[in-house]
Amino acid sequence: MARTRAGWLRWYRSWEAQQESFNRNRERRFTAMLDVVSASLPARFTALDLGSGPGSLSARLLSRFPRARCVAVDVDPVVGRIGREALGTFHGRLTWVEANLGAPGWERNLPGRKFDAALSTTALHWLDRPRLQRLYRDLGRVLRRGGIFVDGDRLPWGDDRRVLSRLAAEVRTVRSRCAGRAAGWGAWNAWWDAARRDPELGPLFSLRKGRGSGHPRTGDLPLSVHVRALRRAGFRTADVVWRDLEDAVLFARR
Repeated sequence: MARTRAGWLRWYRSWEAQQESFNRNRERRFTAMLDVVSASLPARFTALDLGSGPGSLSARLLSRFPRARCVAVDVDPVVGRIGREALGTFHGRLTWVEANLGAPGWERNLPGRKFDAALSTTALHWLDRPRLQRLYRDLGRVLRRGGIFVDGDRLPWGDDRRVLSRLAAEVRTVRSRCAGRAAGWGAWNAWWDAARRDPELGPLFSLRKGRGSGHPRTGDLPLSVHVRALRRAGFRTADVVWRDLEDAVLFARR
């Protein structure tokens, strides 16, 4: 018997819960990102959601901006299936695209138009430096002049800010201890283990593995790498507009 939309919504909500276990600032960061969009764009616009997962950011954006459209882009077939089944198309305003961000030609899978904004959250830290730089160069071509890029993610300070980096690590330890929980990997691993056992999601894991959709082993790139790559790609005013230690929102305008 096919799973109902209510069943897929349960999967979507369980994703939301385990993501919240990683970042108690998650809703504050979403709000900050959408506030930036509101201040930067007219009421009618089309946005990219890069590394969309099951559409957490897309859903919030389309709910807040009823005249907006969004293209959700992700390579992972597991979370993509959950998003398509749980959220649908938002009455034709949400399009789902499978593409491997930063790979050569990924942007050819997008609908043939220029975009007003590109947003991402908790996704681009998966990319190594060459792929991140290629992604930003490609965004410089697919965004309209004056278009914006907004990224909410862990954006650590680099080696030139070692005191702040050590402080951020110490504060994370204190916060985890006070909350009486581990860093969040328990919830993450439990969610993926449950998905593997699911009769409709489990068969997608071989495809997921073939696409290299798992979490990378490399460390997160520092903020300075993002800023330099964006400026070289033709963006200006590339800087942080919201921050809680290394949890930050980066804004740039083409």
